[in-house]
Amino acid sequence: MLLGVIADDLTGATDVALMLAREGMRVVQTVGVPAGSESLPEADAVVVSMKSRTNPAAEAVEWSLAACDALLGAGARQILFKYCSTFDSTDEGNIGPVAEALMERLGVRWTVACPAFPANGRSVYQGHLFVGAQLLSDSPMKDHPLTPMRDSNLVRVLQRQTQVKVGLVPFATVEQGAAATRRAFEALAADAPCIGVADAITDGHLRILGEAFAGEKLLTGGSGIALGLPDNFRRAGLLEPKGPPRPFHAPAGKTAILAGSCSAATRGQVAHAIHAGVESFALDPLAIAEGRLTPDHVLNWATPRLGARPILVYSTAEPESVRSAQDKLGRDAAGALVERMLAEVAQGLVSAGVTRMVVAGGETSGAVVGALGVSMLEIGPEIDPGVPWTLAADGAHIALALKSGNFGGPDFFTKALAMLD
Repeated sequence: MLLGVIADDLTGATDVALMLAREGMRVVQTVGVPAGSESLPEADAVVVSMKSRTNPAAEAVEWSLAACDALLGAGARQILFKYCSTFDSTDEGNIGPVAEALMERLGVRWTVACPAFPANGRSVYQGHLFVGAQLLSDSPMKDHPLTPMRDSNLVRVLQRQTQVKVGLVPFATVEQGAAATRRAFEALAADAPCIGVADAITDGHLRILGEAFAGEKLLTGGSGIALGLPDNFRRAGLLEPKGPPRPFHAPAGKTAILAGSCSAATRGQVAHAIHAGVESFALDPLAIAEGRLTPDHVLNWATPRLGARPILVYSTAEPESVRSAQDKLGRDAAGALVERMLAEVAQGLVSAGVTRMVVAGGETSGAVVGALGVSMLEIGPEIDPGVPWTLAADGAHIALALKSGNFGGPDFFTKALAMLD
């Protein structure tokens, strides 16, 4: 193994796994922290996906260090801590605490923080994160139900989360190339360990950052930061030239879409699918909490409708409805109710013959994959930037498209399933 990746949610893990596979690495994704290095498969890169984005910071640190130890034990030469391209976190963490703990474990004085992903409209300029043309704080992320992002200055956001000094490696420095960028990181850490927030507005900037970290033990960022890492290993003679993509064969069978994310992108995708004639079932968190809506109700509706055309089960709602449910049930309780419901529905759908499933939302994807007993995923073709089809390597025999809530075009659901035809 050359590269070990620690991802703080499932869809983010498939995102970075796709990035590395496109750049010619043999990639395997595991679901959850491996039991030990002996349980990891042979690959150029192993991506460990966890559900640590929104759980308590101490737990996220514990899991991330366990994953780091397993990856190092299997021979990883470099560790990447991957988080969302919208820097999803709170003032308590979890990005800062995990990055700080990994720096200490790996004995490094400096590392990078860069969530930029230009292909999906995420860019960092003068330390500020943009979503398309909007500052992060002006984007729909300001209304995220778990991690509302209301400060676009990543230096400021990250400094509130960690005791390690946080500095900036600005656009003008990155533009000068890998050598100048590396010197800037070293200068930031001259008097104390430092995390440098790096500007990046193009894929070229991300490749420069990757080259600047050749031979270093730790990087942190969105999936874009991985763009230049495979070429580092090629230049060192450790990785073969890029070959053709591996064939992808999805099992034949029935299709379903499960949407738990309430992001603006997923709301648009749900609306598009319904307008396109996809039969749908909306979940009401209050009805679930009161026992008026159970998985059996959903499955009794879904089962006779399963066939060549997909069905859609969704809890996706507007921010006002989400806040109303959270006020009545509690923020975490409302989300957990929906996740458990969708996970049980997924189990029932697979038992009824579904072999092709699209899942929207990082938390929802984690719950569904766990319920299906899947602990390893093979990475397939790209649907939209950052979202591939995957095949379950164990557990249920199923093709899964696991989508971050913010990713994908309006027609993502129908486009993803049409690819398999």
